[in-house]
Amino acid sequence: MDRTEKVIFTNMCMVTDGAGNVLIQDRVDPDWPGAAFPGGHVERGESFTDAVIREVREETGLTVSRLTLCGIKDWTREDGTRYAVLCYKTCRFSGALASSQEGEVRWVPLRELPNMKLAGGMETMLRLFLEDGLSEQFFYREDGRWVERLK
Repeated sequence: MDRTEKVIFTNMCMVTDGAGNVLIQDRVDPDWPGAAFPGGHVERGESFTDAVIREVREETGLTVSRLTLCGIKDWTREDGTRYAVLCYKTCRFSGALASSQEGEVRWVPLRELPNMKLAGGMETMLRLFLEDGLSEQFFYREDGRWVERLK
């Protein structure tokens, strides 16, 4: 039995400032617009941690450290490829905040996030970042529709 599968690894990082604020990116990508945390693809041969540090730096100008892996979101795409988003969080960073072509970045009070125009799926993903005891958001197809499981 072959246990290998094609997987795309990505990441996302919730950066907090210790004063109740989180760093968001107002994404301009028409395929996934709205507020989200910074992140992106893991490159071939790159460690997961190095990838999230690189992506946050590229998209925000900040260098993050002391990352905690707090969950994973995954599903299988129509072409059979599994898509995994590794969710990290940290309150440790250095550097000067700078937006990128991915979108404007800014600090917002965490309590305001639910009232913002979030990128698709971010409302539920927030639970992975914030709730102890949750570690996976998994989607699968059943009777032609997507079903979500949070564990």
